[in-house]
Amino acid sequence: MSKKELQTGGKDIFVELKRVFGFEKFKGNQESVIRSLIDGNDTFVIMPTGGGKSMCYQLPALMSEGTAIIISPLIALMKNQVDAIRNFGAENGIAHFLNSSLSKIEIQQVRDDMTNGITKLLYVAPESLIKEENVEFLSKINISFFAIDEAHCISEWGHDFRPEYRKLREIINAIGERNIVEQNPPIIALTATATPKVQQDIIKNLAMENAKVFISSFNRPNLYYEVRHKSKDLMDTNKKIIKFIKNNFGKSGIIYCLSRKRVEEVAEILCLNGIKALPYHAGLDAATRAANQDKFIMEEADVIVATIAFGMGIDKPDVRFVIHYDMPKSLEGYYQETGRAGRDDGEGQCIAFYSERDIARLEKFLIDKSVSEREVAMELMNETISYAESSVCRRINLLHYFGEEMHENNCGSCDNCLHPKTKKEASEDIQLVLETIIATSQLFKIDHIANIIMGVNNTQIKTCKHHKLEQFGVGVDKNEMWWKAVIRQAIIEDFLVKEIETYGTLKITNEGLAFLKHPRPILVPEDHDYSDDTDDDNVAIFNHAKESAVDNVLFSILKDIRKGIATKENLPPYVIFEDRSLEDMTIQYPITNEEMKSIVGVGLSKAQKYATPFLAAIKQYVEENEIERPADMVIRSIPNKSGLKVYIITSIDKKLPLEDIARGKNLELEELITEMESIVSAGTKIDISYYLDEVIDQYRQQDILDALRQMQTDNVQEVLEQLGEDEYEEWEIRLMRILFLSKYGN
Repeated sequence: MSKKELQTGGKDIFVELKRVFGFEKFKGNQESVIRSLIDGNDTFVIMPTGGGKSMCYQLPALMSEGTAIIISPLIALMKNQVDAIRNFGAENGIAHFLNSSLSKIEIQQVRDDMTNGITKLLYVAPESLIKEENVEFLSKINISFFAIDEAHCISEWGHDFRPEYRKLREIINAIGERNIVEQNPPIIALTATATPKVQQDIIKNLAMENAKVFISSFNRPNLYYEVRHKSKDLMDTNKKIIKFIKNNFGKSGIIYCLSRKRVEEVAEILCLNGIKALPYHAGLDAATRAANQDKFIMEEADVIVATIAFGMGIDKPDVRFVIHYDMPKSLEGYYQETGRAGRDDGEGQCIAFYSERDIARLEKFLIDKSVSEREVAMELMNETISYAESSVCRRINLLHYFGEEMHENNCGSCDNCLHPKTKKEASEDIQLVLETIIATSQLFKIDHIANIIMGVNNTQIKTCKHHKLEQFGVGVDKNEMWWKAVIRQAIIEDFLVKEIETYGTLKITNEGLAFLKHPRPILVPEDHDYSDDTDDDNVAIFNHAKESAVDNVLFSILKDIRKGIATKENLPPYVIFEDRSLEDMTIQYPITNEEMKSIVGVGLSKAQKYATPFLAAIKQYVEENEIERPADMVIRSIPNKSGLKVYIITSIDKKLPLEDIARGKNLELEELITEMESIVSAGTKIDISYYLDEVIDQYRQQDILDALRQMQTDNVQEVLEQLGEDEYEEWEIRLMRILFLSKYGN
């Protein structure tokens, strides 16, 4: 049976558009899409966030006889859209949602309104749609059409694949076969993001081969795209985000994080610094999530810190910035999430923080997945890495990913176009990298390959006898940053792949072997690596000042004070305050104990023990030089009472082995050591002598302690070189430094 035309009672779509929604005209392809659906055609719509996808099914549903079934993946999305539709209609029953959050009484009310012909739109989750009782009920209802929102969830190549979506065609058929009302309702599938591969997957799975397809441009010209470095010190990233938000005071924004823990931490830090922020993630109960979403929409909160679940279908047109604290797992996810900015065609700033460490963590999660799942995830992830590290126009990159070409070479509204990177021909260096990987039997990771080429004679290289390779030290004239950039460019060019099963070892592809036989020019941006902070705020875009420079005069004064205290207490100066702490003091100009505790590397203990002379000197300097302090930009960190730090401190008090402590929080031992370094740097004592006595000989302990006391540096690598890299290990130095700082500095 052919698809039925929707019975609209002769209503004119322009009249209804004005009467119901108050608009004079449609946006983009909306009119064509709506006419296709009203004509009874299966319809496939790809329309960017902000393009007005929901209008494509809301207006036909309100005009037609029967009830439109809107299949939507999120309860939050349903609630938001139902509330919006009810504001347009005369009765609350005009729109309902059906999901697990409803009581039996509420479910019965929904069914009564549908049976009585009141309800025009029913929003339902796929998990609810496939329940037998709902299939049975819907088979008795006059259904105008099925709308499948967020249709990319159907495809395993989509960024938010949901297995339940792949059952939708089967369920729709089952409802149609049992339906007592003679009908064959059309289907409209809608998504904001779908590569050509995902498009074909959606059409095939829904059996919509004859669908009318409408693809709008993926270009959002009002959005500005930028990728910034995320340093190891997350407080540095927090500072940048807080500064950015305060320079965009009163504007709405979303910050996306990959973990619930990070969402909670960032939301708390923002609140501590006077920013109205709320968390949103699946770990919160439904009532809290709904309340936080409503507060954001009603502008009771300026910022939502969320996992990717937030924002799908949220009808808030004036989101002015979207920040990715962590790079997402796919470019589709990134595009959709950035698309929530500037939906009113106004300003939209999209800032992503990127680091190799985040990608490495994501790769670890893939180890236990099936081969097919891993391959899909790695391909999606590699596209994201390529985007983050590319030196070409961000907009060209995004549009190309979705199969759309951009004819201009410079969009004028991304970091790469506003600040082009200098590129250098690197085909010979890529050949050297590939030859080194072959010489080491393709068994090693990026760091090891770079160290061989630079001639770094560390323990691992000596053990493997790689210092005897002909490639050893050939690239000593260039630094680690360059060689890592070259290796990553080889990955982007598909000359290399990182094997997940072997934790990131580099393997040469057929393309890489072909390149060795027939090299061609390859350009690599000289500042391609993100291991150093090269964040230049784009004043033309953001209209705010750059980071304050270190006040060298005050820095010298503070160093003299530190040296005096260190001499008196017979301690190295860095034990009192690290250089980075003094530098931060010259930027923030703290004059109270409370402000001093906000300085990087200064906790309550150190503030109480050492702050007084520094505060006095800073206050005098500020007054004498009539300096206006950036007090509103002082970053307040969360007190050291976070769950992880408390867990580490209490576990050490119980004298648990460090391996057990790390295992208890799914940490690598190196990550645990980093956390312990953070704890003692902030002034908290921890005693790990019980563990050190088990793993490090007493004589070695004393040698390391003597070196730490005598050397005027806290640089672990310098201490290691002084003691002898072939005699001592870095982890030994770091652990003894923790003991030393805790014993003498705190």
